[in-house]
Amino acid sequence: MADWILSVLMLAGAGLLAGGVYLIRTGRNKKQGVLMLIAAAVMFANVAIWTVPTPNAPTGGGNAIPDNPG
Repeated sequence: MADWILSVLMLAGAGLLAGGVYLIRTGRNKKQGVLMLIAAAVMFANVAIWTVPTPNAPTGGGNAIPDNPG
């Protein structure tokens, strides 16, 4: 489940990145395009934070999101 969520976040970030670049290049809603780029950067940073292994993490997978909580 965690891998699926991270994949959706990456796809959404890629969509925001492409949309932001499109809006800026066409000259329509430059402010909205910049905000889309910022949102994409935040999404990519969140995925990076969740996937970076920690020193005390278990060896299986590397992320701290539990697949079966409780």
